[in-house]
Amino acid sequence: MAVRTQDARRERTRRRHTAGAVLAGLLLASACAAPQETSTGLTAQEVGATLDRRAAAVLAHDTEGYLAATDPGATAFREAQRTELGNLADVPLESWTYRVKGVTREGADRATADVELRYRVKGYDDAPMSSARTVELVRHGEGGPWYIAADRAGKDAPEQLWQQGDVEVVRGARSLVLGVGRRTGELRRIADTVDRAVPAVDESWPVPWAGRVVVLVPESVEDMAGLLDRPAASYRGIAAVTTGAVGGTGRRPADRVIVNPQAYGMLGEFGQRVVLTHETTHVATRSDTSAATPVWLSEGFADRTAYRQEPRTARELAPELAAAVRRGELPARLPTDEDFGFEGDPEKLARAYEGGWLACEMIAEEWGDQDLIAFYRAVGGASDRDGAVEHALQSVLGTTPEDFTARWREYLRDRLG
Repeated sequence: MAVRTQDARRERTRRRHTAGAVLAGLLLASACAAPQETSTGLTAQEVGATLDRRAAAVLAHDTEGYLAATDPGATAFREAQRTELGNLADVPLESWTYRVKGVTREGADRATADVELRYRVKGYDDAPMSSARTVELVRHGEGGPWYIAADRAGKDAPEQLWQQGDVEVVRGARSLVLGVGRRTGELRRIADTVDRAVPAVDESWPVPWAGRVVVLVPESVEDMAGLLDRPAASYRGIAAVTTGAVGGTGRRPADRVIVNPQAYGMLGEFGQRVVLTHETTHVATRSDTSAATPVWLSEGFADRTAYRQEPRTARELAPELAAAVRRGELPARLPTDEDFGFEGDPEKLARAYEGGWLACEMIAEEWGDQDLIAFYRAVGGASDRDGAVEHALQSVLGTTPEDFTARWREYLRDRLG
């Protein structure tokens, strides 16, 4: 989910610390799937044994051990792997495991495995990040060990930051900023801004959450798109996004805020503060956000958190919608999910964000902050989208969709007209 501040709408690191030794006791046991014989005799356990050696070497920063699992004859691949492990050296990893999901034999001495990489950043991730990988394996002679000959992102899986370059780590009080190709001072300022955002989010969302944020700052918008496995054109005017699957199951993956350095750098202090407070709100509310949550509610609540302490008027914060209201073009309905598409009309997108924000503002003013939070959680706790908002409007706010929409339209007239 992404935020466009008003500034963005108008205009649309390399110091390596010596890696400390990792105690052997920190090396986690294998996370590979239970061995299952394939039709050609290769088991997931055999592949997993190779990947387990690799995982242990990552945690120990053991370059020779890491390369020992790679094909001795794949010179270019071995050098790329050496570079990737070096790029990871400063990242404080708590765990790194592989789970083999399937193995396909391709002749006597070649195989391809579908693998899930799972890792956690120490002190920040309560749950692991996961990434689908496709691993090619070879062996040299019958009965010999299996080696990794290639390792690439799985289908529809994004790149990882360390594959883009050397990762510099800047630690804040409540933030960890990982950057590639950016200046240390820039990363420090982002960490400081996130550190200020976390207390603001705590005040707006008094529901337990990790209270810590990991921010990725790639070198370019093209690299940002690689981390999201999307076209770069989708993000050129977007200052930041938050990743992480919604669900409300309590078993969510770790979130990452990903900054577009070009768009973010064009913002002033106000815009940067709003962007990172907005994205931090998404991290905080993730476990109560689900497929049942309409975008106007999730984005509107994040904007409300970002704007609530800013001394600006509704007309200043919602200029596109204010202009439409003054032209007599009062929206007939709340914004739909489709209205938030980045590839469409930027003014329509701005009005969608502004309308969602003002809907949340109205709930807080007319029902109260606690009812706004209760409404958000009730919608997100629904099993599916159908009827989720309608039921929460009735059970929490004691109103109907028709009445709520009429009140919202009148609220827009009052605040923006």
